[in-house]
Amino acid sequence: MKDFFKMMFASALGFIIASFIFSLISMLIMFAMMGSIMGSFGKQESFVLQNNSVLNLRLEGAIQERIAESDPFTDLVGGVPSAIGMNDIIGAIRKAKNNDKIKGIYLDTRLFAASTATLAEIRQELEDFKKSGKFIVAYADTYTQNGYYLASVADKVAINPQGMLDVHGIASVPLFYKDALQKLGVEMQLFKVGTYKSFAEPFTQTEMSEANREQVNSFITDIWNTMKTDMAASRNMETMQIDSIANQFPMLRKTDFLLSRNLVDTVLYESEMKNYVRELLGIDTDTKIPSATVAEMKSVKTPAIRKSTNSIALLYATGGIASGNRPNGIQDKYFVNEIEKLRKDDDIKAVVFRINSGGGSAYASEQIWKAISDLKSEKPVVVSMGDMAASGGYYIACNADKIVAQPTTITGSIGIFGMFPNFSGTLDKLGIDTDVVKTNEFSDFGDVSRAFNAQEAAMMQAYVDSGYDLFLTRCAEGRGMLKDSLAKYAEGRVWTGNQAKEIGLVDELGGVDEAIRIAAEMANLGKSYAVFEYPRIRSPFEEIFSKDKEELAAKTLKSYLGESYDKFMFLKNLKDQDYIQARIPYELNIK
Repeated sequence: MKDFFKMMFASALGFIIASFIFSLISMLIMFAMMGSIMGSFGKQESFVLQNNSVLNLRLEGAIQERIAESDPFTDLVGGVPSAIGMNDIIGAIRKAKNNDKIKGIYLDTRLFAASTATLAEIRQELEDFKKSGKFIVAYADTYTQNGYYLASVADKVAINPQGMLDVHGIASVPLFYKDALQKLGVEMQLFKVGTYKSFAEPFTQTEMSEANREQVNSFITDIWNTMKTDMAASRNMETMQIDSIANQFPMLRKTDFLLSRNLVDTVLYESEMKNYVRELLGIDTDTKIPSATVAEMKSVKTPAIRKSTNSIALLYATGGIASGNRPNGIQDKYFVNEIEKLRKDDDIKAVVFRINSGGGSAYASEQIWKAISDLKSEKPVVVSMGDMAASGGYYIACNADKIVAQPTTITGSIGIFGMFPNFSGTLDKLGIDTDVVKTNEFSDFGDVSRAFNAQEAAMMQAYVDSGYDLFLTRCAEGRGMLKDSLAKYAEGRVWTGNQAKEIGLVDELGGVDEAIRIAAEMANLGKSYAVFEYPRIRSPFEEIFSKDKEELAAKTLKSYLGESYDKFMFLKNLKDQDYIQARIPYELNIK
């Protein structure tokens, strides 16, 4: 069935345009790539960490789960900040805590993109750093809400005299395309199970359904409660004070307002802030501050870790779930193969499955679920949920021995749908007619020039119902719950990690470290074990000569399009999708 749907929509005109654009970008990048990337290799210099240094934690650009050791692709699109790996940030903070040459952290938050769950991982690491007795100071010309959420941990929060600080709460502002599609003559035919399953709403409605409005209000309120509780605790305030401040919109207030509300400790120009850091380090005002960036800290040596007979695998699964055998995204054949390697490796005693996905193909999710089930039968499997592990992302997580999530992780969304375009209106507008000759009743099933008839629609809904029943069964068995009990929390409803723990969809709250600790305990490893990341990240040299040239184009395109990248890729790949999807909205539009 999945292959049939791929073939059925392969020639849809609307998506050929997106494919052409992407292919053109691919070719242009290949022409420029060799000189630009090889030039980047030449720029690399060895770094030596000096005594009495600070970790210059400068955050800008997109924070992703992890990135390649060197990512020169954004050099092709000047002015775009390179992505930063969350694992690199956490690794740098951890090294700084344990290295006597580092005396503190200078937190410099700029315009950066990160989800609240990623922020929570970094914030927890900063709080742990403070246990060392070393200092953290924060400075910014403009604190975004995300930036201030991190900066509030600091011992001293400073802002430029003409600076701005944003604390405004959270809003969700989805876009709806139904009327635009209607003007083009396109109708999206929807088959779904789940009252709260809202992925298709932008294509089939002009506003939120009441069920979707209910769930969005619930999870953004819970996320905001977590954020304001953390900020209030760090600044010795009550949570109601944070709400009061947000309602006064401090972004457009002068810095004396920020001081009077205890949002910042002092108002300084950057040169004055750096002199303050010099005081903390005990160096002269004319002396350059010894520092190390996140990228530079990667070269700071730690005791060598070698794979031993007591190893834990940290397996990253990031992106949309699809059928295929390529390393980008979560493609079923590729990941099944990776999981099988870990299952057969006797040195790997446990696996932490790090998931950051809003789902995708129900078929591909089932294949990965089976591989995890086989792995679990031989060694402990603990899921660590990142920004989101919802819909298909929860499908591939549900059968783990334990599930760990951040309080603000987006999860659940147990439900599926199928969405199919009908271009008959478009053809009418263009004055194009169609006809058909067929040998059997369903020979033209899925023809995009017409709508499904009643019998076809009933068959499609039955097929989607069957897929939902299987999804529900997998989750109930994996969580050790009665199917009818789990069904109350399914229906496509989205939950935060906090909420999911209360209803039994998640076992523990915490980050990757907590998941690793649980895995080591389940495997009876004590404290003597090594952790290794999988799949192995390809080097830039391997990227150049890989056959997967589209992935190179994607890196640069993502730098250009930012948050719009996922929308573009959804359209570009729609003709290749398995049309029965376990997916949450590809953007939650949380602001």
